Amino acid sequence: EVQLVESGGGLVQAGGSLRLSCAASRFRFDDYAIGWFRQAPGKEREGVSCISSSDGSTYYADSVKGRFTISSDNAKNTVYLQMNSLKPEDTAVYYCAAVIKGPSAIVELTASCSVREFDYWGQGTQVTVSS
Repeated sequence: EVQLVESGGGLVQAGGSLRLSCAASRFRFDDYAIGWFRQAPGKEREGVSCISSSDGSTYYADSVKGRFTISSDNAKNTVYLQMNSLKPEDTAVYYCAAVIKGPSAIVELTASCSVREFDYWGQGTQVTVSS
């Protein structure tokens, strides 16, 4: 079964940066999407950024556009989320998740980056941004 392990969370001051990593094991599929999601206390889990293996397309939530960048290193089976200009409202537990489908479905799922469409989840890593 697919396993996802996040790392890189921590405490940072507003305006600072963090890079999250999502290492995927037992992952030998050609078409998949991997996304970063977050859940703040008292709020629903939301999609932050997703990337498609099929065509490299990406999705960013409006709240993080221009500040966060998702990337993948296929040789390492790792997806990264570079987070710059962090704000206190970015404070949340960040989860990595994956879904495996056909190539056209993966592109659509990446564009929506919807929590309910992703099947495999990591344990999460805490990101705290102080003001």
